Amino acid sequence: MTRFFQLRNDKEARARFSGDFDAAHPWGLPGLRDCPGCGATWSISAQHYPGVDLSHFPERGLFEEARAEPFTEFVRLRELIRPLAPLDARLSPGTTFGPLVGRATGQFGPFTGLEDSLILVRRDAFDSLQAAGVRGLLGCKTELRFRQKTPPDILELQLEPRGLLHPDCFPPDLAPPCATCGRLGLRLPEDPILDGASLPTDTDLFRLGNYSTVLIGTDRFKDAVEQGGWTGISFRELPVH
Repeated sequence: MTRFFQLRNDKEARARFSGDFDAAHPWGLPGLRDCPGCGATWSISAQHYPGVDLSHFPERGLFEEARAEPFTEFVRLRELIRPLAPLDARLSPGTTFGPLVGRATGQFGPFTGLEDSLILVRRDAFDSLQAAGVRGLLGCKTELRFRQKTPPDILELQLEPRGLLHPDCFPPDLAPPCATCGRLGLRLPEDPILDGASLPTDTDLFRLGNYSTVLIGTDRFKDAVEQGGWTGISFRELPVH
């Protein structure tokens, strides 16, 4: 039976490496302003598709400025992007695209960035995970600028939103998701429970669909990380109902 783990930044291991970065994805969907269904103005902070390159997309300029748009304009822009995105991508307000661009310094550990709800991985660690048979790995190039003459090869993992939190860990008076924009006004429960029926069976790494800051790995991923001696991730097993 597959076990599932929340992936978090290992602060102790992270402290042994000096690597740091100041970077962002170059394109993104706007936020949503004044949803006609729930009235909320919102955007998501942790749904990234670094493998979706808009550099040759004629209308890429529409996705370069962070802003909020009314619902009809948001939908128009979302549908422009949809053919370029992975099949069944949720494309929530604030979803970003393209390689991580910016400055980087220091020595990077095997895994970096989990405190920002993304995973940067060194090429040697990525190759090791692939060799160990971890499923669903998509390593995307980054455009991090290092000062050293021989910069490390750093990839960003594209994590698809797949599984869900189980309704049992929601407050009983929680309103259902907005029928118009899909927003769920939920703070992350202290003790998350996963909805077993929603969990994917074809990948060992994903983020939750209804709480995208939560990164999930299977026991296969955990074993590959630990057997390779790769540091930077701590694992918290989550119950499945």
